[in-house]
Amino acid sequence: MEGISDNPSLIHELLKTIPSHTAGHAKTMPDETILIIDDEAPIREALSGILADEGFQSLTAASAEEGISLLAGNSIPLVLLDIWMPGMDGLEALKIIKKRYDPVVIMISGHATIETAVQATRDGAFDFIEKPLSYDNVILSISNGLRLAYLEKENKLLRAAGPEQKDITGSCPAVLRLKQQIEMVAPTDASVLILGGHGTGKELVAQTIHRLSSRCKHPLVEVNCAAIPDELIESELFGHEKGSFTGATEKRQGKFDQADGGTLFLDEIGDMSLKSQAKVLRILQEQRFERVGGSKTIHVDVRILAATNKNLNDEINAGNFRPDLFYRLNVVPILVPDLAERREDIPELIKKFQNQFQKKGLGKKKFSQETISLLMQHDWPGNIRELKNMVERLLIMSPEQIIRPQDVQMLLSGAVDQTRLMPEINTDYLGLPFKEARKRFEHDYLKARLIENKGNISKTAQQIGMERSHLHKKVKALAIEIESTKKE
Repeated sequence: MEGISDNPSLIHELLKTIPSHTAGHAKTMPDETILIIDDEAPIREALSGILADEGFQSLTAASAEEGISLLAGNSIPLVLLDIWMPGMDGLEALKIIKKRYDPVVIMISGHATIETAVQATRDGAFDFIEKPLSYDNVILSISNGLRLAYLEKENKLLRAAGPEQKDITGSCPAVLRLKQQIEMVAPTDASVLILGGHGTGKELVAQTIHRLSSRCKHPLVEVNCAAIPDELIESELFGHEKGSFTGATEKRQGKFDQADGGTLFLDEIGDMSLKSQAKVLRILQEQRFERVGGSKTIHVDVRILAATNKNLNDEINAGNFRPDLFYRLNVVPILVPDLAERREDIPELIKKFQNQFQKKGLGKKKFSQETISLLMQHDWPGNIRELKNMVERLLIMSPEQIIRPQDVQMLLSGAVDQTRLMPEINTDYLGLPFKEARKRFEHDYLKARLIENKGNISKTAQQIGMERSHLHKKVKALAIEIESTKKE
């Protein structure tokens, strides 16, 4: 077989098709690493030059076997694969690549037939380019292929998160201000710090910002910093190399890798360790990092959204949060109001949750106006999450088709005399400093809830709209002792 390297005229023809960077081809995609598998060195060099002019990075392999090996150790969304190569040919390699990995594969060949092209398409090839290569054809095919890769990645994340698109419900002044702030900041790439109590809807705010941004076609990756053990959070965020620690049996991408080109949402950022905060700060500054146990620098393009229920200024004063990270994250702060500050939205929220649960088969029960009025008077310390749980319980537990105020009162009281269970929390706190008064109230409130739930941590956390791990920390920090407290 005559290769292109044996034919100077073909090489000359190919190189003529490669214009300089000033030819007017604008970079339309973020930096990506594209794998070129071709046994012809001039082809590999020419394609690498094309990709470099367009702002892409490239890896090259002289054989199918070498290319498959590179796929195992790198995040590669697209492969340019020659068909006719010594040893394993491109069609055989295509089957292996599509079985083991899931990049978009574009076939290239100067000796292909229609039958070969049809076979490659059946085996999963995205496109087929003939040699000698045209600059415009190569870039057009790569651009289309990467768009497909992004869409497939986004679809996987959307399927994992659920098919329902959620909107911020409410029309009170506080919510209208919130929506206006989101509309203003979403189109930018600015970091956003979302503040608010547990269950107020900070995650929904982050999802809305991403959906309205220019990155909406790329992934939104969410990380709950409070739910990941401190010793694993670096691996979760940055990934790890095989064998980098006990249990690391294979290489793994981190959340920053997965969010490349899109948005990373760091929920409960105030619970992240100082060591991990330093790593996140470096990425915000340099947009690059190394995996745990690795030495290769990985470049990413990620927008950061962060959320916390804590007062980060207090955390900074206590030495628990880096001030430089705070200033990086706090470019645009957004405060999500508590439900107690937007009680007029409760009827609309009830209707929304009622419709959601009815779709799940919980029946078509109705809330009386007196019931809705009663629910509007409740303080809802667990905010929207607590209200949603209450609506679900009422739809399940109410015996009649009309949900009455007594149904609410029964569930709010836990069907027992809570005054018998509650420790005295009406102590005169007015003579105490604010922090001490708050600490005592939190102790009494959490102890009462734990007694009510017979010490069940998980049930109590769900009832008050608090993360289970955070409740564990609170119980320990406040030295709450309940004899019947369960660990789960």
